[in-house]
Amino acid sequence: MKQDIVVIGGYGHVGGDISKQLGAKFPGKVYAAGRSLERAKQFADQTGGQVKPMAFNLTNWKQEMAFERVKLVVMCMDQTDDAFAQACLRSGTHYVDISAYGPFLTSLERHTEEAAQAQATAVLSVGLAPGVTNLLARKAQQELDQLDSVDIAIMLGLGDQHGKAAIEWTVDSIGSAFSIVENGGVTQTVSFSGGKRTDFGKELGSRMAYRFPFSDQQSLPRTLKVPTVSTRLCFDSGAVTRLVAWIRATGLFRLLKVKWIRSAAVSSFGMMRFGSDGYAVKVDGWGTKNGARKHVQYLVDGSHEAAATAKVATAVATAVYEGGLPGGVFHTEQLFELVKSGKGKIALQAAAGITKRPQIIEGLRYDSWE
Repeated sequence: MKQDIVVIGGYGHVGGDISKQLGAKFPGKVYAAGRSLERAKQFADQTGGQVKPMAFNLTNWKQEMAFERVKLVVMCMDQTDDAFAQACLRSGTHYVDISAYGPFLTSLERHTEEAAQAQATAVLSVGLAPGVTNLLARKAQQELDQLDSVDIAIMLGLGDQHGKAAIEWTVDSIGSAFSIVENGGVTQTVSFSGGKRTDFGKELGSRMAYRFPFSDQQSLPRTLKVPTVSTRLCFDSGAVTRLVAWIRATGLFRLLKVKWIRSAAVSSFGMMRFGSDGYAVKVDGWGTKNGARKHVQYLVDGSHEAAATAKVATAVATAVYEGGLPGGVFHTEQLFELVKSGKGKIALQAAAGITKRPQIIEGLRYDSWE
């Protein structure tokens, strides 16, 4: 009987929080999986038995995964090959992925018919960005008669503790080329180019943010049929944001391909502890309502970006594990929406036509204005 939940990367920076939160909800059914059984055991011991350890290596998944016991896999590691995810879906195992690598997520969409036939649900774009960003874009679409363009901006606090994998992805993405959709057509842009000032509200003020290859800007034109979507990134320190943009503009980012320089850059970002531990996600939507042009704005902020990602992922994983969702491959905004739950609080609620109890997401503050 399928009842196990396997969190791959389940003792890492974000995966550890997800494992603990799911373990509290479904004690004894959650496995924190990773290459090191010893690290998995040390982590599981801290949960008092709510989470169990598992040795798992993605390169040997055919020998290591017993799909007949696993009801849900939560993937907290970056991948470029979709073979494992496809195997999950073919076996009827549900799948939730928190990664932000657009090409990989796009490749998974091709397996939606296989998933539907096996009655397996896959949910992509799960977390803060992508994830909350997608859900706020959905709110903009619901508010307007027609949504023409969406600007997404993410601000990260340098005083926060970020996982090594996230730091490596950020460093490796500086100056990288990626695809975006503008006016319905696909075009190329470069990371940390195209600076644009974003209003993050009264408390945080406005910041200059730069293009960054988050996957939401590649999936939203397909899921919400928005002609233009852009996602930008900044840090709570304007000086550091400008420095990274300057490194990109001068071409110095090419030095990051040198192994020791890259390692030094990753270490430097990891050791930074000035600034705040806060984050903010801002979505601006432009379109029409009742024949008039309208601009809507949504903001979610809080402390500890990794913890926020884990909370959203746990809410999605819980809904998937409890059943009742359609089979297929979906992005978060295709199955869920954000709703207010008390003053400034938000909950994850299934989209219209799907009966599910709302999942309260603690610690995320929500605001909107026009």
